Amino acid sequence: MAFLTPEKIIKQLPLEEGLFVADFGAGVGTFAVPIAKQVGKTGRVYAIDINQDILSTVSKTAREEGLENVEIIWGDIESEIGTKLKDGLVGLVLLVNTLFQAENKEAVLAEIKRILKRNGSVLVVDWKASFGGLGPKDKDVLPRETAEKLFLNSGFVLYNEIDADEYHYGLLFRKL
Repeated sequence: MAFLTPEKIIKQLPLEEGLFVADFGAGVGTFAVPIAKQVGKTGRVYAIDINQDILSTVSKTAREEGLENVEIIWGDIESEIGTKLKDGLVGLVLLVNTLFQAENKEAVLAEIKRILKRNGSVLVVDWKASFGGLGPKDKDVLPRETAEKLFLNSGFVLYNEIDADEYHYGLLFRKL
């Protein structure tokens, strides 16, 4: 039984040297740090989280790994300009186990749309179900169909699915 492994997911992403990536709800940097290695010195990863304390772990890990391309942002992805990033700055946004937690999902999508370049990508990885308490409460699970509808109604197009694990779905959207 495999559980969400960053390496497996990262291999399926449209990453390249010089790419700017925003990790919404970065947590301890599970994705931000390995992606920073992939995008190289000319790329940048913005690790964004509302929990300031947890971001210190990302900063510490990036320093220990010798990564100078990880920028820590204490921000609220549900607020207008809550990421503090410029319009059209990033080529990829990550939403890994984050969207189901957002109270105002439309505001999160508006912020993604604002900071994402034209034809930029968004990765959504979220829980398929509660799995008896392993995942979020049943009422908090964001079904794949709902996530897809949210993005399609916000001017994105679904262009790929990724193999996350048996508990999560993975969707790649593109901003038109």
